[in-house]
Amino acid sequence: MAEVDLLRALPKSRRNITQRGEAKTPETIALSREYGELYFDGPREYGYGGYRYDGRWRPVAKDIIAHFGLAAGARILDVGCAKGFLVKDLMLAEPGLQAFGLDISRYALMHCEPEVVGRLHLGSADALPFPDKSFDCVVSINTIHNFDRAGALRALREIERVSRQSSFVQVDSYRTPEQKSLFESWVLTAKFHDYPQGWIEVFAEAGYTGDYHWTIVE
Repeated sequence: MAEVDLLRALPKSRRNITQRGEAKTPETIALSREYGELYFDGPREYGYGGYRYDGRWRPVAKDIIAHFGLAAGARILDVGCAKGFLVKDLMLAEPGLQAFGLDISRYALMHCEPEVVGRLHLGSADALPFPDKSFDCVVSINTIHNFDRAGALRALREIERVSRQSSFVQVDSYRTPEQKSLFESWVLTAKFHDYPQGWIEVFAEAGYTGDYHWTIVE
């Protein structure tokens, strides 16, 4: 288990934290957590403000493939795949790689990239519908924190269960009280979050042995 930044090549999103904080209401949060059209393609106060493929995950896919030594024929699962952008870019980066995704959002899966039709599954990260050791590698980026603590533990155990050898998760975190305050002004969907040491303790409790990194609002 090691801390590794596999999203270092991903362009940083522009965040208007003040505007988001002022717009947040219990209703906004509840609608965002439905992970439907509002969350992906509605106004920015509900989520992405338009989630469209632009190739930005391509270098991330290459870094994941290089880090885990994946080759044609290997099986990789993206837990929380949304519209399948990373799944698509994994297949483009390594022809023959068997890439699949899972997401709880029916809307996202119904609006996926054409190249990944048939490769994305509807389901929840805390109850993965796959046999033990089904994948050579499992990744989950900015998904596990959308559960409460008990659900995050279940999801981490599920990732460990279906992975043969390699895994990676990235979760919301912060290193200072100031970063924590910024995060809490911005966040819509995360139900559990903590400082890195708190997350590392959760990983240990879950028996998670894969790699990890943090999404920090700055």
